[in-house]
Amino acid sequence: MAKTHAQRIRKHGAKAAGPAGSPQSNRSPQSNRTVQPVNPTTNRTPAQAEGNGKLVVIAGVVASLFLFWYLHLLTLNQMTQLAGGLAMPDSLIGGFSPDYIQQLHNAMNDDARGQLSYVHKTAGTLFPLIFGFSWLLLVGINVSRKALRWALWAAPLAFAVVRLWGNVAVDAALAPATPDAGQVALASALTVLGWVLFLLSLAGGVLAVFIGRRRAKHA
Repeated sequence: MAKTHAQRIRKHGAKAAGPAGSPQSNRSPQSNRTVQPVNPTTNRTPAQAEGNGKLVVIAGVVASLFLFWYLHLLTLNQMTQLAGGLAMPDSLIGGFSPDYIQQLHNAMNDDARGQLSYVHKTAGTLFPLIFGFSWLLLVGINVSRKALRWALWAAPLAFAVVRLWGNVAVDAALAPATPDAGQVALASALTVLGWVLFLLSLAGGVLAVFIGRRRAKHA
């Protein structure tokens, strides 16, 4: 007759508490907790996460530099060949007048103005968006103080909005045979403001990097 579990314990002692390999025999007597497996793929330290963020920032900065070169130093500069040597409105840091837009309109044909509009919709759109996003990450990684971080974020955010708006305003000011003074004034103001915000964003990025390195030294 098979012995009960209690009878086996009385006869053989603690060795009969359970068969070998059973959960009772393998469980640690010091702890009854169930150990959860650790997923090593999600076990990232803050330093690793920050390192990944820096790689994204570096890629964004490189892309921004390339787009700036392609847009302002290459494409818009080449567009002067289609305008009798006149610079495109986007390149005029100090703004422009209705008379200048009138001269530019007369020097450019419909195809040239359409090409400028196409540049605005492609590289002219990608540059402020990628630059603004990259500078937001740059500031966010290096600046921990919330108030200062938002202050440094203001310039690149405003730059992206102003530049995109400025693209539309320049096309609208250049389209009619007789430029509208109000449209020209708006396009000129947005162009000047865009350059100012761009320079402020660059200065803010340099300050953010300086703050980040100073924090790393004291860490």
